[in-house]
Amino acid sequence: MTRHVLAIDFGGTKVALGTAAVDALDARPYTTMRLRTDGAGGALQVVERALTAGRQLLSTPAAVGVSTFGVVRDDVVRLAPNVPGWDGLALPGLLRAEFGDTPVAIDNDVNAGAAAELRWGALRGVDVGLYINLGTGLAAALVAGGRVLPGAHGAAGEIGYLRDSASAPTFADGHAPLEETVSGSALASRGSALLGREVTAAELFDLQTEPGVGELLNEAVDTVSRTIANLCVVLDPQRVVIGGGLMGAAPFILPRVAAALTRSVPFPPQLTTASFVDDAPLIGALAMALAAAR
Repeated sequence: MTRHVLAIDFGGTKVALGTAAVDALDARPYTTMRLRTDGAGGALQVVERALTAGRQLLSTPAAVGVSTFGVVRDDVVRLAPNVPGWDGLALPGLLRAEFGDTPVAIDNDVNAGAAAELRWGALRGVDVGLYINLGTGLAAALVAGGRVLPGAHGAAGEIGYLRDSASAPTFADGHAPLEETVSGSALASRGSALLGREVTAAELFDLQTEPGVGELLNEAVDTVSRTIANLCVVLDPQRVVIGGGLMGAAPFILPRVAAALTRSVPFPPQLTTASFVDDAPLIGALAMALAAAR
């Protein structure tokens, strides 16, 4: 009888679940389910709904992979201030209580996306690599020896906390300065203020002729490009993979990143887009579950 694994991706407005056979050769989940979480109660209620749905999908998983926003540290979720009740949530303990002796692998959503790229996508076969997520938030995942490096505290790659100038606020001030400047949510906020109407970050790239929009996007993408180049100088990766929701504007973003790498990095890495975008954390959770099942 073929055994199956369960994957759960906790997002800001939804939970995605999927299953796959332990001998799966591709990244397609065997079954999937999505739950809306906006207006669904507190963090505990969201977790309970997800676990109930998981039991419906697969009663006895061989292993479980879980992706979450934030960083898992000291058995709780940290650096997740934007979703009420999530920062400080004892998610690992809740998962242990649900699944008992079943192997459970848990990581943040960006590391999960990198795990998906490592197993099935653009980082497959890469020894030293860098995965960048340009989406609602801003983060990176570091890859070495064919695995995602968590860092000493599970917070490697939290580049949203980088400071791009001496006047930028700091983590101690309650800020993630780079993320608050160039992430998708930051661009949407800045663009909406500039135009006097609500726009998304994706829409901004179609409004470059509007007054000030082109300058805003040029500044933001130049900052992102400089940041990626600086990371490459430090890490010397073989390949840089960029994913996330802003990759709809890849024709605008990638040439600028490539130019920064060519000019600034002694040994410029290969640059490519991610193989997985919309479901990257869920597919990464599947990859983590399959690894745990071994």
